[in-house]
Amino acid sequence: MWQQALIGLASGVVGWTLLEYVIHYPLGHLPKGKSRVSREHLAHHKDVLYFSPLPLKLLGAVPVLGVLGAITGWLVGAPFAVGFTLAVAAGWTTYELLHQAIHVRGPRTRYGRWAARNHLYHHFVRPNRNHGVTTPLWDHVFRTHDPVDRVALRERDLEKVAWLAAAFADPGAAPAFVADYETRSPRTSPAPARSAP
Repeated sequence: MWQQALIGLASGVVGWTLLEYVIHYPLGHLPKGKSRVSREHLAHHKDVLYFSPLPLKLLGAVPVLGVLGAITGWLVGAPFAVGFTLAVAAGWTTYELLHQAIHVRGPRTRYGRWAARNHLYHHFVRPNRNHGVTTPLWDHVFRTHDPVDRVALRERDLEKVAWLAAAFADPGAAPAFVADYETRSPRTSPAPARSAP
């Protein structure tokens, strides 16, 4: 029984990464504001400090988790379903925390540095690329991934990311992650993305 739960946990981690991609790209971008999920997501793109209110997030997450639990329980059994649903819920929570941290404070780990660079590229350079926030796995599978070494931001976009604007304002005290970003004029196209070493 516990082996089934462990398999469910592992499957749920992978399942969450796919759900994250689906929420972000097919549900968030493709409807172009014609659904509630899309309107909320596009509002976040317009104002990167806007995050859907927690009650609204729960209104979406609870039924999704319930349906996932019911379907996997019916198909594979309760132990697997419990592990799977718990892992998806943990992945979703981790995503929410990471996503908010990317926008409100600077990265503190190597992974955080990658996630911020990848996600800010999505916001400010190519919104139709790099939809995975926690992993690029499904961007690779669906060919929506651009490797990112440096993110070229317009001055007006730099000001939308307070932690990054503060780091640029004091280059002498700037943390290492500042090397991942540069400013460009509004009419200049960003340099092609390069893969990180």
